[in-house]
Amino acid sequence: MAVGRLGGLIIGFVVLLTAEPLNRLTAQTDSPPPQTIDTIIIENRNIFDHEDVAPDWVSHLANRLHMRTRPWVIKRRLLLNRGDPFDSARVAESERALRTLGVFRAVRVDTMRAAPGGRLALRAVTADGWSTQPQASFSSVGGDKTWGVGLVERNFLGTATELSLIYGKNPDRRRLDFEFINSQFFGRRTLLILRHSDLSDGRHGEWTLGLPFHETAAPHSLETYGEFAQERVLRFRDDVLQDRTRHHLLRIGVIGGIAASATTHRYTRVWGGWEWRREDFADSTTGRVPYSVFTTARAGIDVGSGRFRVLEHFNSYSRREDVDLSPTFRAGIVLQPGAGGGVGYEVSGQTSAVWNRGFAVLRVAANGLDSTRTQAQLTVVSQNVGGHTLIAHAEGGVVTHPKPGAEFDPWIVQRGPRLFGVHDFTGTRTTWFVLEDRILVADGMLGLMALGLAPFVDYGGAWYGDEGARQGGDAGVSLRFGPTRAVRGEAAELAFGYRFGQGVRGKPWAITLRKGFSF
Repeated sequence: MAVGRLGGLIIGFVVLLTAEPLNRLTAQTDSPPPQTIDTIIIENRNIFDHEDVAPDWVSHLANRLHMRTRPWVIKRRLLLNRGDPFDSARVAESERALRTLGVFRAVRVDTMRAAPGGRLALRAVTADGWSTQPQASFSSVGGDKTWGVGLVERNFLGTATELSLIYGKNPDRRRLDFEFINSQFFGRRTLLILRHSDLSDGRHGEWTLGLPFHETAAPHSLETYGEFAQERVLRFRDDVLQDRTRHHLLRIGVIGGIAASATTHRYTRVWGGWEWRREDFADSTTGRVPYSVFTTARAGIDVGSGRFRVLEHFNSYSRREDVDLSPTFRAGIVLQPGAGGGVGYEVSGQTSAVWNRGFAVLRVAANGLDSTRTQAQLTVVSQNVGGHTLIAHAEGGVVTHPKPGAEFDPWIVQRGPRLFGVHDFTGTRTTWFVLEDRILVADGMLGLMALGLAPFVDYGGAWYGDEGARQGGDAGVSLRFGPTRAVRGEAAELAFGYRFGQGVRGKPWAITLRKGFSF
């Protein structure tokens, strides 16, 4: 009886998401035929314009050293071509797609006419950001020191290709990470991602190649992927190392989907995938690693509609950010034949509420086969007070029968109290609560840098199911700063505050320099 009710609720939710309002259908019937795009105009500006307030020698040097984004890169990202009917939704989505490239500090897509009643032109106006970014980070909390140096080029030769090489060290291991990302590797939409990590105790790599659903109205997708690993997995409990496990992994798979119905506003997609995987775990003292092979098939349905809020001074500085508030629902079944296999599931969804200068978004995800993982998070944001971005965030999760290394560790994913050290919290249960006020102090210091303050309160942690909740908190203030001319205005923060609760090692007062949280 309960299963029948759950099925009825899911069917009803799908109907609500995919139904088209009656007044919209009526408006489409009565509306005049759409106008046609006659030409495409691309205007790409350099890092600094003539009216910028940066010192002349800085702006001239940066503009000369920088290779501007190629016009064909911008044109390929647009979802409207010459001869297409004008669609305001696709214009807005084209603007978001250009911002997603991560190579511009400003983007605007609109239309224009040479004269009243003249031909209609689609115009994309962009401004490049500085894309060559040296990387340097250092953090010391509770005696745990973490640092890294490297170089990231996010717009290699003006092609919106990202290359990065970063060396880092933490209490667990040393690592050298390489990454290559090109969203237009072959044709207009083919995505290629390559990652490789050379670890002091192993190696790890992964790749993705294919055509994703690149827009709301996309008719289909097809992607292949793979991953390999030979590495050591460390398992901690209450900040104490429990065991070391050797992990060998090799997997390849393919996943694709077809849109049963799709417009510029909403979609219903049917998807399926297949994966072959060899994955083995063994004690680090064992000379031979066992051989285990799995084949997995999955299929399901996605429904959703597009809803975005464009904000400034949220996670970055001096740029417009697209916050995804789209109502979505995904449900699938997972089949793994053979010994140790069975039938599993995956379910995820998102819903939101929007008001003037604020929003709330709820996200939920769950999956299960040989192990289960359920996570949920709620974020509430308000910019009703000028110069302030108030953020309240809560999240939690539960995992059962996790593989070694799949337990929750807030420090690794950077989703926990910010003034705690490495592995202070680990386990199969996790929580995190944040209250933060991001105050803008200066948005254009010499045309190069933005500065802000953020009083904060964090509370959360992770623990195992056979022990009491292990959580800790901190309260303090962080100095947030970020570039205004870089391709991404990601903020860094220097946080200082008082720590309390379980997991506190050393002095209760702590300071850390790290990348700022993104919500």
